[in-house]
Parts: sequence; C-alpha cells; structure tokens
Amino acid sequence: MSAHFLMCRPQHFAVAYTINPWMDPTSWARDDRALAAASRKEWAGLHRALRDTGARVDLVPSAPGLPDLVFTANAAVVLDGKALLARFRHPQRQAEEPHFARAFLKLQGRGVIHTVHSMAAGVALEGAGDCVFDRTRNLFWMGYGQRSDAAARDIVADEFAPEVVALELADERFYHMDTALCPLSGGEVLYYPGAFTSAGRAVIAERVSADDRIEIAFDDAIRLAANAVCIGQDIVLSACSGALRARLAERGYRVTATPLDSFLRSGGSAFCLTLRLDRRSAAKAAALTGTAA
Repeated sequence: MSAHFLMCRPQHFAVAYTINPWMDPTSWARDDRALAAASRKEWAGLHRALRDTGARVDLVPSAPGLPDLVFTANAAVVLDGKALLARFRHPQRQAEEPHFARAFLKLQGRGVIHTVHSMAAGVALEGAGDCVFDRTRNLFWMGYGQRSDAAARDIVADEFAPEVVALELADERFYHMDTALCPLSGGEVLYYPGAFTSAGRAVIAERVSADDRIEIAFDDAIRLAANAVCIGQDIVLSACSGALRARLAERGYRVTATPLDSFLRSGGSAFCLTLRLDRRSAAKAAALTGTAA
C-alpha cells in the first residue's frame, strides 16, 4: 500500500509573527512577494517528490490569516485510522484548530479516518510534530517543554495504546520532536543529540541500539535534515551534507533533496509540511495482513 499524506498548498504562507527563533517577520516583509512565490515552487517540488515515490496526497484548503496551516504535521496525531486533533500553545496558531477539525470530519466522511477526537482542555499537544511514530519499536517519541505539555503523554497512550516515550526538548531552535528526530523504515533513528537533555539522550540510547543510532552534526541539524519524510527506502528532505547522504546510502536509503528554504524561515521543512494518514501500529498491521508486523 502506498503512503498517504495530508498537505496544504501555501497560498497564504508567510512569516507573519514570531513563535520560534527561526521566524523573522521583518526580514520576510522586505521580500515578501519573491519569498511567497518561492514557497509555492518549493512546496510543489516536495509534493512532486512524494508523488514520485507512489504516495497519495489529500489537501486541506488554505485560508487567509492562517499562514502556518501549511504545516499539516501539527494538525493531529494519526494512527490506526484514529485522529487526535492538536491543541496549539500559541494564540497565533489556535485559529487553525477548527479549520483542521472540519478537514478531519471530511476525511472521516470519506472513510480515510475512522474516529476524530479532541485533546483535553488545557493540555497542549501540537500533533505529529511532537508525536513521531516509530513503527519498528511500536511507540511514539513525544517532545514536550516548548510547544507541547508533558501531561499529553498519558492522553496519547490512552488513545492509541502504543507506548509513548516523552523527552524534554532542550534547545529552542528544535521546538518540536520532528525537528530533531526521525525514525527510519529500517529501524534506524536519525537524530540531533543537542536537541535533548542528557536524560533524554540516555533514553534514546537505551531504546535504540548503537548501530541504529544515526547522530547528525549541528550543520545538518540547522538545515532541519532530521525533519525528513521516510517512505520505505526513500528519504525526502530539504538538504543535507554529502557525509550524511553517504551514511544513509550505505544503509540502502535513496535521499531526495528538494529545497524548502522558504519554510525553514518559519522553522519547518519536509516532515512539517506533511501528515501521514495511513500509519498502523504493530497490532493493527498484523490484523490487516494476518502476519506479524
């Protein structure tokens, strides 16, 4: 079965406010028309790269006044046909919540999603951006401390059943889990150690064998190389060093770099711009195939 993503065209994308260190509205405003045009071209390149892997893509309608709606990874946590809608920390993004809720009800009406639930009031969880599913280990890597609350861990665990490993994010530049960690299809975990506390790094080392840990250097981290989309042996990202590309190729991965510089100005990249709709837990995958996942 091909991968299935939710995306949103960047008709209204801009850096219009500051909620992370990457965002500089003044710099964007100096060249807003050219940057807006570049963002549309870059998004189309990502869309094309995903379609080239055989992926399906559904679209959320863009909306004026919601420049970050394009980052659909933050819309919800999705697994086994269930969607847990995001609750955003910052007021600038809270207006996205009803828009995404309507989109998911439409997906439910089409049978793409089976159930749609809301986060508990007063608990922030910014979707798959802070809840990255690791199919190999059948768990979520959840980031907290900057944009999502530690209290969301139990809610996600109760909703979806797979284990939730909550790690505090220690560097404000890596404000969501998906900016710093990416589980790969072969069982490896691509991550930037500097994004995590010493306790968090210890948990990763405990959960992921040394051979499966692919640590990236700061130069790749600030390109958001860990904010990648992995589909089988294909890895789609904005950019990475030749050294990292070679390390991934040694493990059998095909790396497609499709520039997303406009979106990096907002602190987002390939993973942020997508939401996987067809993720299955080990138990669900086994039930669907009649074999072990």
